[in-house]
Amino acid sequence: MDIKKGDLVLVISGKDKGKRGKVLSVLPSENKVIVEGVNIVKKHMRPTPKMRQGGIIEKPAPLYRCKVMLICPRCNQPTRIKHTFLDNGKKIKLCSKCKEIIDRV
Repeated sequence: MDIKKGDLVLVISGKDKGKRGKVLSVLPSENKVIVEGVNIVKKHMRPTPKMRQGGIIEKPAPLYRCKVMLICPRCNQPTRIKHTFLDNGKKIKLCSKCKEIIDRV
C-alpha cells in the first residue's frame, strides 16, 4: 500500500467526501485505512471492569483504500503516487504533480 500510518489523506468519495485527516492505522490484509475524524460510527457499549461507564461511543471505522488520496506535504494537494528507484537501488515515492520525494519505501 502507498499509504502509511501518519500520512495526511483526502476522502474522495462517500459520505465524508472532501474531508482531510491523518491516517491512524492501515489494514493491508483488508485493503482499508482508518482516518482520524472520518467515517465516525456509534457503538453501543456495555459497562465492563475495564470500562466502567457504558453508553454510546463514537469511533472511526475503516475506509477502503481506494476512497482516499494521499496529500503531498510540499504542494498540499491530493496526488497520485509514482514509484521510482534511486541510483543505489532504493525504491521511493514521488508526487506526480511537483515531483517531490514523499517517502522512502
